[in-house]
Amino acid sequence: MTNQEILAAAMRQSAIDLGCQPGDFARKEPVIVTSGISPDARKYLTQPYAAYFVSYGSNIVASVSPELRKIVQDYLDKYPLVHSFEPPHLHVLHDALKPLGFGVGTTSEYWLPDADSVRTLECGYALRVLEQKDFAELYRPEWSNALCEKRAELDVLGVGAYDGETLVGLAGCSADCADMWQIGVDVLPAYRRKGIAAAITSRLAMEILNRGKIPFYCCAWCNLASVRNAVRSGFRPAWVEMDVRSLDKIAAMNAV
Repeated sequence: MTNQEILAAAMRQSAIDLGCQPGDFARKEPVIVTSGISPDARKYLTQPYAAYFVSYGSNIVASVSPELRKIVQDYLDKYPLVHSFEPPHLHVLHDALKPLGFGVGTTSEYWLPDADSVRTLECGYALRVLEQKDFAELYRPEWSNALCEKRAELDVLGVGAYDGETLVGLAGCSADCADMWQIGVDVLPAYRRKGIAAAITSRLAMEILNRGKIPFYCCAWCNLASVRNAVRSGFRPAWVEMDVRSLDKIAAMNAV
């Protein structure tokens, strides 16, 4: 697949997730659509949304509930794209949402493989390709980024790094939608900074591509270790997302 084909596939999926058209992400002005429910949306998304924002760099597309439409419209009309996903502007949006019981939830950056850069890297440890049947004993805290026990049926493929017979690093992917599989990575603390994360991420990316699917990778902007791993593994920033959720859910996220 070419980079253009990979990006087009991602935009098609985002359009399904938001209930808009793929071409909406290339427009220069903000686009707002009414949130609905699609059986083909990424499995971890909770629909319908209070509000969900996506940008591929040209504009922002927002999928919103009718009650929040005016607040979102006013926000997108007032602030430029390049600052709309960061403070201090986010405080304005959050404050406008609070009287209705909502607030700004999470922001995330998503990455796609660069067809000209992604390749299998080495780390000095044995790598093994794992399938769903191999994951049964691996749903443990140390592998919670690579695998998700709540959606175990979606964990379809992985690559493990082994020191002898000991698993020291694991990259797993979740079949979150028809054409795109999301990669998550864990490395045991004693084995970090040895190139293991990039080796298992890049190998898994190649295995996914060889199966005719598109790997994608997500991390927070502040998670520099994850950002560096994405870059080393041949991924490049592709789009960003932000969600609005109830204040009760935000409070639960902040509970210690």
